[in-house]
Amino acid sequence: MAKKTPQRSFNDVLSVLGGQRFDVAPAQDGAKRVPNAFQVRKFGCAAEIAPAQDGTPMILSRPGVLVGGEIARLVDRGYQKFFKTSKMEIPATADHLRSLHEFTEELKEALGATSLYNQALGTTSDVYHYDRVKGREDESH
Repeated sequence: MAKKTPQRSFNDVLSVLGGQRFDVAPAQDGAKRVPNAFQVRKFGCAAEIAPAQDGTPMILSRPGVLVGGEIARLVDRGYQKFFKTSKMEIPATADHLRSLHEFTEELKEALGATSLYNQALGTTSDVYHYDRVKGREDESH
């Protein structure tokens, strides 16, 4: 069953994040050009958040590991997970995945977001790319 904490205002969330030792700083220019966007960091991971129109927090960019100062997306290639930025791709290590999982869970709790059971068990990928044999993607018998 989903665990939900009370909804907080954006300013309350910033206070909670600071109290939980997150580094909170104004987001870079690429934060979807949303005013008052902030980047939150901890454990070598980061995400970008901003206030929604109703004053509650919204996530602009999903949590990811920081690679070269950029938030990397987690890509699952079936045989291994990778972190991909606009400039590079690196193999994900167990330490990366543990850090990302812990960061994501702490961020969700601070935001008052729903924590889903399957996501609470481990890290989920942003993108799934599995090897396929050419021509078998759309086979129908």
